[in-house]
Amino acid sequence: MDGNTTFPGDHSHINATCSRDNVLKTVVLPLVYSLLFLVGVTLNAVAMWVFFRIPSNSHFIIYLKNIVVADVIMTFTFPFKVLSDSNMASTGLRVFVCRVSSVLFYLTMYISILFFGLISIDRCRKTLTPFRGTNSARLARRKILSGSIWTALLVLCLPNVILTNKNPTSHYFKCSDLKTPAGLNWHEVVNYICQVIFWGNLATVTVCYTLISRELYKSYTRTKAHQHRDGDNAQGPRRMTHSAKRKMNPKVFLVMVVFFVCFVPFHFARVPYTMSQTRVNRFDCQLKLKLYQLKESMLFLSSLNSVLDPLLYFFLCKSFRTKLFKSLRLPLGTCSRLTGRSSADTDSNATM
Repeated sequence: MDGNTTFPGDHSHINATCSRDNVLKTVVLPLVYSLLFLVGVTLNAVAMWVFFRIPSNSHFIIYLKNIVVADVIMTFTFPFKVLSDSNMASTGLRVFVCRVSSVLFYLTMYISILFFGLISIDRCRKTLTPFRGTNSARLARRKILSGSIWTALLVLCLPNVILTNKNPTSHYFKCSDLKTPAGLNWHEVVNYICQVIFWGNLATVTVCYTLISRELYKSYTRTKAHQHRDGDNAQGPRRMTHSAKRKMNPKVFLVMVVFFVCFVPFHFARVPYTMSQTRVNRFDCQLKLKLYQLKESMLFLSSLNSVLDPLLYFFLCKSFRTKLFKSLRLPLGTCSRLTGRSSADTDSNATM
């Protein structure tokens, strides 16, 4: 969706101080993305190996499986970005990055954002109505919803591939140079649609975790009041204090933390950068360069999502931990000691 590929070479038509071929683009980012690729491939391979041995018997598991697939696809776009940004790729490979690889990167990012929103709704529902169960019809609807999300975003992104069909005319080009006039217009439209997707899901995550926080606080105060009433019981206070701490376990908010760390900074930087690419006469060279560097730095935070997600699976999904430890023939007691038993756990048998 966003194009950032450039070719070294003939810079005579631009101010040399505005060239994107600086240390950040050609050295720093390729190094950190290389490391991210190695870690991401390892963690997501384990996550996929475990998750697809777990039946899809809860909404939470269905959503997480979709995120695993999105993260795997995103991770495999990193090598193309490394080769392109470090100026080690051929002309054909850089064109491929513009037409396909970058589109897949952003496609999977917004799929993850949508499923983060759905997970937040699911966790909120389980907090507010913990005894509501599920059935095969509800699970089928969630699977249809998941397929619809993938289909809708693929249809939205496909014109970005089709309309990025111009051939480079020199050794120096940006991805936007390969887009037709219709492609530039569609690129801008898609970016604003993606902004709506993001801000809508940001609002969803914020509201859901506000409700979760309020419910957990009410539970905490009820527990403390019960503890006070049972104060004459020597064992009661210790038992209830432990319960109160468990209900306020910070693991509950890991989804929100990852969402804010990975996705919020990039979206503050994305709109002005997109405008600088599609409304070329309104931005001078230096401003374009600064917006590009800001966008790329924030984009790396979004890429971290592919590495942080497997940690979420481990800490928040009891089924994932259990299957992982059984597969590795490790004692389940080790799993409990690493994560603790808390209301943050979510799987087919646990509400929160």
